[in-house]
Amino acid sequence: MYYRRKILLSLLQTFEGELDKMSLQKILFLFSRQQQDKSFYFVPYKYGCFSFQANADLGTLVKYGLVKESEKTWSKTDQLDYLKELKPSDKQGIQTVKNKFGTLSKDELVRLTYTNYPYYAINSTIATSVLNLEEMSKVERQKPNKTETVLFTIGYEGISLEEYLNKLIINNVRVLCDVRKNPLSMKYGFSKSQLQKACQGIGIEYVHIPEVGITSDKRQDLKFQADYDHLFEFYRATVLKNEVGKQEEILSVLKNKKRIALTCFEANIHQCHRKHLAESISKMEGFNYELKHI
Repeated sequence: MYYRRKILLSLLQTFEGELDKMSLQKILFLFSRQQQDKSFYFVPYKYGCFSFQANADLGTLVKYGLVKESEKTWSKTDQLDYLKELKPSDKQGIQTVKNKFGTLSKDELVRLTYTNYPYYAINSTIATSVLNLEEMSKVERQKPNKTETVLFTIGYEGISLEEYLNKLIINNVRVLCDVRKNPLSMKYGFSKSQLQKACQGIGIEYVHIPEVGITSDKRQDLKFQADYDHLFEFYRATVLKNEVGKQEEILSVLKNKKRIALTCFEANIHQCHRKHLAESISKMEGFNYELKHI
């Protein structure tokens, strides 16, 4: 079993076997703030700090019969002691969270996380009913306000869905352009339907433009930078040459929405076709904007 799932089961175990869904997210967030090597990351979502990975893991634990889900709660169903399988620091962290916040109601946990971590309240649909004017002003100051037109590129290799989404939020990206030929991924959160749903939840538009991608068979046996360079030479001479219309479409979206990001897998921009796609668009007539890799 993944270690992070033992964290979830240990939390439920420590909180008498059951937690309100919103409370679990808040308590898990507070626990994660104590971890040096974090088990979960969070995004500012509809009701504050939220981990897509934790939610998915709990769903998996339901399928395994270790957790029961109701409309409002998660409940641990087995009798195993998962706390004893945790690192001492994590066992202590869970107990600390229990001692500090175990008596707080769901509403009190929401207010606590909103006031202490206002960034995570920027997309909340209930913030105005929870916070006073002064507290809301702190939340408003956390909202990204850059409006200059920028063409970003971003890869998701080596980071969680939540870390990836926070990069988009912080840079005030309004549209995510998925430029993979085949938008499927073994990595949680990055297949098309998952990524599209996650983006919609934080107010970012998602579009898929497969025509400017590279087929998977062309990406086999790439071991050295020279192999990538040879592939991208082919890409520029074929796909980019033949798909000018799609590049013009992306440029039009950029002009309209002002801050958009091209996304693919690779963390290293020199090993991803999005670099060459972005540079090709930057050379088109009417492009007078910044190009930035994040």
